[in-house]
Amino acid sequence: MNIQILTDKIKNDEILNNIASFFPNKIYLVGGSVRDYILGKVVYDRDLIVVDEDAGSFSKKIADFFQGKWIPLDVENKIYRVVLPDKLNYLDITNPIEDSMEQDIYRRDLTINSIAIDIKSAKILDLAGGLDDILNKKIRGVRDSNFMDDPLRILRIFRFYSLSGFEIDTHLIDVVKENNALILKPAKERVEYELMKLFGGKYADSALLKMDECGILELIFPFVKELKQVPPNLHHHLDLFHHSVETIRQVQLLYDTSSEKVRQHMDCVDFGGASRLAHLKLACFMHDIGKFSTWTIEEDTGRHRFIKHDDVGAKLAKPILRKLCFSNKQIEYLTLMIKKHMYPTAVVSSPELSEKVMMRFVRKMEDNAIDNILIAQADRLSARGPEITQEIVDENISSLNKLLSFYLEALETLKPLPKLLDGNEVMQILNISPSPLLGQVMKALQEAQIAGDVVSKDDAVAFVKNSRMG
Repeated sequence: MNIQILTDKIKNDEILNNIASFFPNKIYLVGGSVRDYILGKVVYDRDLIVVDEDAGSFSKKIADFFQGKWIPLDVENKIYRVVLPDKLNYLDITNPIEDSMEQDIYRRDLTINSIAIDIKSAKILDLAGGLDDILNKKIRGVRDSNFMDDPLRILRIFRFYSLSGFEIDTHLIDVVKENNALILKPAKERVEYELMKLFGGKYADSALLKMDECGILELIFPFVKELKQVPPNLHHHLDLFHHSVETIRQVQLLYDTSSEKVRQHMDCVDFGGASRLAHLKLACFMHDIGKFSTWTIEEDTGRHRFIKHDDVGAKLAKPILRKLCFSNKQIEYLTLMIKKHMYPTAVVSSPELSEKVMMRFVRKMEDNAIDNILIAQADRLSARGPEITQEIVDENISSLNKLLSFYLEALETLKPLPKLLDGNEVMQILNISPSPLLGQVMKALQEAQIAGDVVSKDDAVAFVKNSRMG
């Protein structure tokens, strides 16, 4: 890489330029910020090390200067965040380890994250050879002992592999293999954060295979052992583990070739601090975890059956996700995708794919419709067993694209369904008190509205009366 290009980027960074111009301190831009500049990425999170002043007092001055929000992230280790007024850019500010930039660099995880640059002089400090590794697309560790000191760094290896596609150094692979059990030590909240960064990467599928090669994937996700036991069959050319990983790859390919509107939706961070795409890839990885426990083989035909594996999988996923400290909103989304991963295909398999049928799907899935269609398409593209011809695949994908187009068009005019009757009105009509029956009737009424069978208040009253008769 032309070093001049890097230094020019730093000098032209308005935020850094303001800090360098108005503050006399010795300040370095470090870590991922420098790496991302080198890789040509847009940088919003800048990691700064101030050498000659306490990070706490300095970060407060920076917050006042930019009129931003000051947040003490880790007072003990002197890590502070300044969120700028645009709420997009932020600065993480700390002091060097042992008051030494050299020690700070040598205590980092990967060489590609160990580069520092003086924001005033633009002088580059590259003691571990990070620049060459970025040029050579190589992931190397700074020191083996650093991964023992903080085992979460083991997972970060694969996170950065997923994000960059860089080759992991063979020595680093050996280090992970020898110490893979350490991955069980970090707090589950930290593991969840790294996992979602990993699943958000373009090469998440390959990263999972590398993790499996190193013996850490089953430690984090014990269900992987069960997935590996379900072999290829008439519908699947891969065993269940590799099918699940392939589904992740297919979702990424679908995203890459989707319309801008679809990509914008999948880029949204609606829950858990990671994109919908990252969460959908995790759902892809887990979408068939119910198959092992529902697996039967017909004696006469030899066919593999997995009856209600979608429902079972959604139930099995909840305790797994809770153990990894996923939030309730994340779990709700992930279990919905697992439970409904075959729903879009069932919709388009209707004898007549009418607007009414498609609208029912739109109403039921609402904001999750795009996600649901993508996982269904990825699942179909990842299953190429002897009975699945290219014609079958093409027809299914085409029908699902039709459903997607219908949804995107419907968004322009779609309005929330009106509430035709409230609970009190239903109780009055049926002459009942609050009870489970009320909930059942209200749910059935909503389903009838979604299906288009109930469109007015008179329809709703008639429906409720009829439910009593039923």
